[in-house]
Amino acid sequence: MIVARSAETHPQSESRRVVDRRIWIVSVLMLLALLAVLARFAQLQLLEHGAYAARAESNRIRLRAIAPNRGLILDRSGRVLAENRPAYRLVMVPERVEDIAATLDEIDDLVGMTDAEREQFQLVRLRHRPFQPVTIKANLSEQQVAALALDRHRLEGLEIEPYLIRHYPYGESLAHVLGYVARLDESDLRRLDADNYRATTHTGKTGIERHYEDRLHGRSGVERVETNAQGRMVRVLERTPPTPGQDLTLTLDLDLQLAAIEALGDHPGAVVALDVETGGVLALVSKPGFDPNRFVSGISHEAYRALIESPYRPLFNRFLAGGYEPGSTVKPFIALAGLSSGQINSEPRVFSSGSFRLPGHSREYRDWREGGHGWGDLQSALEQSVNVYFYELAHNLGIDRISRELALFGFGQPTGIDLPGEYAGVLPGRSWKRRTLNEAWFPGETVITGIGQGFIVITPLQLAHATATLAGRGLAAPPRLLAMESPARFVEHESAHWDAVFEGMRAVVHGSRGT
Repeated sequence: MIVARSAETHPQSESRRVVDRRIWIVSVLMLLALLAVLARFAQLQLLEHGAYAARAESNRIRLRAIAPNRGLILDRSGRVLAENRPAYRLVMVPERVEDIAATLDEIDDLVGMTDAEREQFQLVRLRHRPFQPVTIKANLSEQQVAALALDRHRLEGLEIEPYLIRHYPYGESLAHVLGYVARLDESDLRRLDADNYRATTHTGKTGIERHYEDRLHGRSGVERVETNAQGRMVRVLERTPPTPGQDLTLTLDLDLQLAAIEALGDHPGAVVALDVETGGVLALVSKPGFDPNRFVSGISHEAYRALIESPYRPLFNRFLAGGYEPGSTVKPFIALAGLSSGQINSEPRVFSSGSFRLPGHSREYRDWREGGHGWGDLQSALEQSVNVYFYELAHNLGIDRISRELALFGFGQPTGIDLPGEYAGVLPGRSWKRRTLNEAWFPGETVITGIGQGFIVITPLQLAHATATLAGRGLAAPPRLLAMESPARFVEHESAHWDAVFEGMRAVVHGSRGT
C-alpha cells in the first residue's frame, strides 16, 4: 500500500515543478520588461528631456514670415514711376465651404472667373491646409468688390482681403527700363534667399525691378505664434516687423522720356540720352513697348501669345539687345584713328569720283552720291559723310588699328549699364573672324568697316555711350540709371585731333552741305 501511494504522488510533484518553473520564467520576463520600461522612462525624462521638450515647443510655437513693402522707383525729380497700390483680392477658407465647385460657379456668375484662375486656385489649395485662406481672384475692381459685398451673406467661407499690388503709372512708356514684377517660380526660388522670401509672392523679372531686386525687396519680418494641435493660430507671442525695401531714385528724366516717345511717333525704334559728364541715363526708349501691369497679377496665355507673335516685337528691348550696323555713325571714330596714327591730318584733300577701288582689284565701292563729292578734306568728309574718303582711310589704317580704336570707345563690349540682358555687339577683326567663322580676313572687309558696314554690330546704347565719350573729349563715364558714383576712364587723343573731328561734326548740322 505504501508503494502504491508513492507512485501516485510522483506525477503530481513533477507537474507542480513545471508550473512553478513557468511562473518563475514569466515573473522574470515581467520584471525585465518593467525594468526596460523604467529604463526608457528614465532615458526620456533624464537624458532626452531637453530634446523632446524643444520638439513639443516647436509644435506649439511656430514662426510666421511677414512680407516687406517693396521700395518705390522715382525719376530724377522725385516723380513716382513704380508704386505699391492698395487692392483687394477674394480669398476662400476651404474648410468653411460645403461645396467648393458650386461656390466657384457662383463667383463666376458674380464677377467672372477664367480657367487659369480656377486652375491656379486648385493648385494652391492642394499645397495649403483646409483652414488656410487661398486666393481665388486678385486685383478686384470696385464694381467687383461691390457685387461680392451685396451677396456676402450667401458666400460662406469667402473674404475680401486688402493688400498692396505693384503698379506702373506710365505703363508702356517705361516698360523696358523698369521691367516688371510677377509671381515667384521655381527658377526664382533657386537664385533667391529662400528664408527672406517665405512670405513674398512676387519678384522682379526684368529691368530695374530685376537688377535691384535685393534693394527693392527689403527684409522679411517674423511673428512667433502659438498654435493648437490642429495647427491653428491661437495668439501672437512676439513680432519683429519687416524692413521695407529701399526707394530708388533714377537719373531718368520723365519729361524727356515722354518727349522721346512722342518724337518716334508710330515708328518702332530706340532713343538713348546720356549725361556726358556722369553717364547718367536721361532717356531710354524702346518702341513699341508693352503694359507691365498686365504681368503683375498674371497675364493670360492668349495675351502673352499675342505679344510674342506680334510682328512689331513689343517685348524686345531694342536699346539694350538690338544689334544694328552702325553705318556712318562710326566715321568720327575712324577719323580719330586716322589722326592719331598719322595717316591723315585736317589739311590734305582727297578726291571723290563716286567710287573706290583697292589696288589691283576691279571691284568698286560706291559713294552714296553718284559722281562723288569732288575734292575735300576731313571736315568736308565728315560734313557730307563722304564714303570714298573713309574707304581709303580704312584701307590705309588696316582692320587691326580700326578694331583697337573702336574698342577704346566701347564697341564690341557691354557698357555695364545697371540693367540685365545687355548685348555685347560684334567688333570684327582677324582673330574674331578666324574664331567665329574659321576664315581669313579680306581687305574688302576692312574697306566697308570704315563706313560702319560688314560684320560690325552695335546696340543703340553702345553708340550713345561712344558718342558721349566723343563729346566729352575722351571722358568715358559708364551709363547708369541709379544715381551713384561710377569710375570713369579716359580715351587719350591730342587736343588738335578732338578739335578737327568736332569741327566736322558741327558742320554736319550747321554747315551749308551738312547731311
